[in-house]
Amino acid sequence: MSRVVVVGLGYVGLPLALRAAEVGHQVT
Repeated sequence: MSRVVVVGLGYVGLPLALRAAEVGHQVT
């Protein structure tokens, strides 16, 4: 399982983090 690091939760970062979490990645 890959690790996703989201820098800057904005219009792009936030939906991306939510999407990654739905798929099952570890979001930090």
